[in-house]
Amino acid sequence: MPELLLELFSEEIPARMQAKAADDLRRMVTDRLVAEGLVYEGAKAFATPRRLALTVHGIPARQPDLKTERRGPKIGAPDAAVQGFLKATGLNSLDEAKIQKDAKGDFYIALIEKPGRAAIDVIAEILPVIIRTFPWPKSMRWGARSAKSGALTWVRPLHAITATFGLETEEPDVVKFSVDGIEAGQTTYGHRFMAPGVISVRRFEDYEAKLKAAKVILDPQARKDIILEDAKELAFAQGLELVEDQVLVDEVSGLVEWPVVMMGSFEKEFLVIPDEVIRATIRNNQKCFVVKDPKTGKLTNKFVLTANIEAPDGGKTIVAGNERVIRPRLSDAKFFYETDLKTRLEDRLPKFEQIVFHEKLGTQAERIKRIERLAAEIAPLVGADVEKTRRAAQLAKGDLLTEVVGEFPELQGLMGKYYALAQGEDASVAAASEEHWKPQGPTDRVPTDPVSIAVALADKLDTLAGFWAIDEKPTGSKDPYALRRAALGVIRIVLENNLRLRLADICGPLFWMWATVKRAREVPNDPKPSDDPESSRFTKFVVRVDTQAHGRRAVPVAVVDLVSFFADRLKVQLREQGARHDLVDAVFATTASPWWRTDVMRSAGRLDLVEAAGSEAALESEILPQEELQDDLLLVVRRVEALGKFLDSDDGKNLLAGTKRASNILSIEEKKDKRTFDGAPDAALYKLGEEKALAAAIDQVKAEASAAVAKEDFAAAMTAMAKLRPAVDAFFDKVKVNDDDPKVRENRLKLLNEIRAATRAVADFSRIEG
Repeated sequence: MPELLLELFSEEIPARMQAKAADDLRRMVTDRLVAEGLVYEGAKAFATPRRLALTVHGIPARQPDLKTERRGPKIGAPDAAVQGFLKATGLNSLDEAKIQKDAKGDFYIALIEKPGRAAIDVIAEILPVIIRTFPWPKSMRWGARSAKSGALTWVRPLHAITATFGLETEEPDVVKFSVDGIEAGQTTYGHRFMAPGVISVRRFEDYEAKLKAAKVILDPQARKDIILEDAKELAFAQGLELVEDQVLVDEVSGLVEWPVVMMGSFEKEFLVIPDEVIRATIRNNQKCFVVKDPKTGKLTNKFVLTANIEAPDGGKTIVAGNERVIRPRLSDAKFFYETDLKTRLEDRLPKFEQIVFHEKLGTQAERIKRIERLAAEIAPLVGADVEKTRRAAQLAKGDLLTEVVGEFPELQGLMGKYYALAQGEDASVAAASEEHWKPQGPTDRVPTDPVSIAVALADKLDTLAGFWAIDEKPTGSKDPYALRRAALGVIRIVLENNLRLRLADICGPLFWMWATVKRAREVPNDPKPSDDPESSRFTKFVVRVDTQAHGRRAVPVAVVDLVSFFADRLKVQLREQGARHDLVDAVFATTASPWWRTDVMRSAGRLDLVEAAGSEAALESEILPQEELQDDLLLVVRRVEALGKFLDSDDGKNLLAGTKRASNILSIEEKKDKRTFDGAPDAALYKLGEEKALAAAIDQVKAEASAAVAKEDFAAAMTAMAKLRPAVDAFFDKVKVNDDDPKVRENRLKLLNEIRAATRAVADFSRIEG
């Protein structure tokens, strides 16, 4: 079958745009081919600095013939309608139309046959449109304007278009079209300097081979492989080791069509600069790789560059030019570093008073003080030294005002560690400057030092609490303050360090503080300023919840909503780790009540009632339920793990089946009777031994499972649940639930509800699939 070859030859395309541009070209062309009935077998796109190329093979030579029916007017319709129908369908008279009968009358039907066109003609119409509408992130306009199309906009001036179509065994035809005076043909050009002449090509195989002979490696992956392997070999030959950088390899491969790897050097005096600063300087400014001594792991005064030509002098001039540029860059970096060392981190902090973090959340200086207080409170919970933690939190942001970080923002935190060590700070205090930013992504490591953990949690929780307090929460795909990433960072730190933390306890004081600030803004001359959470003027911020660890306590509504957000993020995290989504939902259904959500409370009128109540008695007796606020993330994860293991056993599978059967029967009967079957069954109405045995088993399991859950022994809770299995099986085998006696029927349905209630001690089995 025929093959299409397309090349768009232009001035240099920015490296960062090439991969997406190649993918866009493949997608746009193949989508249009399929839309025109030209279903292809395969397609592949390529990019170099000066060209986008596409090959599509297995395209039919012609479009398939198309037959369609078009409904016309009713028989006896006005002549104008009939003439319009004939004109639109190309019929000469109504004798050529069919008549179709339906309930509304008899209608004329035209059978329209549209023969398929030659694929090359269809392609000649498709390609100009795609070229004119190509979605470059940035483009430029040049060339002569025409009344019909205007000047072409392209990322850089477009010089030539190669487009051929034909069978492998035959001479291909040129796809004839033009775009702003550029005629499609079958000629392209080789390397700009080493083989700039015209190349005549026919099909892709011929095209790729001739480009290689003209010093152009078409495939980006092939260029990456050459750069990486040659750089490694060049370093190895001198007893050194390349510091690999895949992002830089991707970028450099987009800067050259014929990669030639060389090595340069710089003065050893610059090695007093931290390795990361040297690497950032050389990488950012000259797109070069650094090398290290494998014996020490430290950088050497060598670097690896990638040229685009095979120079007559072996590259000496190119290497010298790069060395000449790198030398002053390193000199600047050394000056910045040495200048930074002259000022202690704590002496930089007053400048933060002039820097606003957020207009509603105050300055960076105020935020640092909040983080310092919160980190000190978290420290004992994670086994960190309080004073070291306080000091670490105070200094952690200090390097943001240094010269090096101003030049290389990606080194924030890392430079803080170096400066802290240089001024004699404790190693844990210094490490926290770098690690409190972590994790910054799903593959980034989490801090493990207790001081770093405390500061990292304080930093992220302060951010979350602050934006929650001002109602700047993520919505849909919008998350301008990266709050989802902050929440996932907290979750990973907690889980990977096996930390037992009550998030509501940690975030609660922050919300009381923001409530005080809000009240001060609303009532500037309040005669009784107080941040007492029991004060009546805070009732609109308060809900009351039960927890296993603390009993009944006051918790701000926003904290409840924030914990719900953590629950949602934890679900995402667990699912990405392979946990069954239904098990996660089943566990959260027992640990997270629906009134957690602020919008649910508002829709139920509770927030208005809370605000209007103004008294603790009203809060407790009329409005707020006694529910458990599950804000211990590690506990939830352990429960999910235990549930998964239990359901892998025969007891778990059979109990799940029995519980689902009970739930299904209850759902049907509750819907039929328009009521629920809550309340304890009446033992006097038990007629069969299986009923009594099930009731006794439920009482035993409830007690044992609840005791095990209270001890956080979820494996024991699952073992207790397994004891229900024989009693449930026997009940369904021998007992007729819908007994003829209404009282017995109701009692047995209440007994089924007890099964559901007993299993909810560990999970909501109705949410489990299978």
